[in-house]
Amino acid sequence: MNTLRILLVIILAWHFSVAVAIAQRNINSSASTADRVGMVTRNFTDEKRKNWQGTEPRPLTTAIWYPAAATAPRSEIIFGGPPEKEFFTPVTVAPEAEISGRTRKYPLVLLSHGTGGAAIQMMWLGYYLASRGYIVAAVNHHGNTAAEPQRAPQGFLLYWERAKDLTSVLDKLLADPMFGPRIDRNRIGAAGFSLGGYTVIAVAGGVFSSQQFERFCRSPQRDFTCEPQPEFPDAPGLFEELKRSDPVVQDSLRHAGDSYRDKRIKRVFAISPALGSGFTALGLSKIKIPVCIVIGHADKITPLATNAQRYANLIRGATLTVLPGEIGHYTFLAECNAHGKAVVDVCRDAESIDRAAVHQYVAQLALDFFEQKR
Repeated sequence: MNTLRILLVIILAWHFSVAVAIAQRNINSSASTADRVGMVTRNFTDEKRKNWQGTEPRPLTTAIWYPAAATAPRSEIIFGGPPEKEFFTPVTVAPEAEISGRTRKYPLVLLSHGTGGAAIQMMWLGYYLASRGYIVAAVNHHGNTAAEPQRAPQGFLLYWERAKDLTSVLDKLLADPMFGPRIDRNRIGAAGFSLGGYTVIAVAGGVFSSQQFERFCRSPQRDFTCEPQPEFPDAPGLFEELKRSDPVVQDSLRHAGDSYRDKRIKRVFAISPALGSGFTALGLSKIKIPVCIVIGHADKITPLATNAQRYANLIRGATLTVLPGEIGHYTFLAECNAHGKAVVDVCRDAESIDRAAVHQYVAQLALDFFEQKR
């Protein structure tokens, strides 16, 4: 078995211990390098791939956070609904601001959201890194995002297409007149949550095996990742028909076992990664870059043993942080307001959990990881 460093965060009183840990980390880490966090949206497209309707290039709408000029005006960003129906806590940013510094280059982190999620759900991590001197770009994965009016079974079940999304967005960012000249090309990383965790492991070089995953899902060890996902429960049935009739789906399936390694990406951070049992030992042995994994011990959506732990065991040098207690899968979504906590299941954590404190702890863990020189 490969050497594995498992970091267990022991929490006797969550609020106190996390606050102390964050304070100690902040004393030892550099202060925020930006007085403002800028935010823009780029309507990128991938001209090499069609949308799932086959009518236009593949859309890759991307939210970008970055260090903004200190004088940039700020405003609150809400997550897409009228105030009386908003579930999530608003965040203050500097929309469309100029990037800070005239010549400085910044490290870049690409973000990948979970199944049926959206780029904005990763804002807690993007904002934190941007406020500390990073350019952070979160893509909405076409057909698999709540940011689009319609979801597509192809977007839910052709998992490896998401890795190609990150590569395409990276191409676009490096060519972008605002961001391209400001990116430090030697410091490009990726981070993802849930299916986004799988996505960043794929761009790190992990090779997925559909046959391995099917065998696992026929076994007594099968877990929730084998089930129809609640964000689109009809997807598997619709997908079976597309496998018989859609040449784009048929072609993608032939490439399920390809490597989607992007050599420009130097390290990856995976939060509650899914599909761990869809990789063989050989498929994960191909990863040669640093990988950091974090998960809550109470995660029932991507259970520890068959996902994060399996990845950590089979990826050489990977580190695994298990947050014990009642931290679950959806704790890593955006922070919710009182209305959201009252009406939306994914907004509800156990009473002992302070979601904002968890986010700060994990974001600092990610920052420490991306700041490492090796």
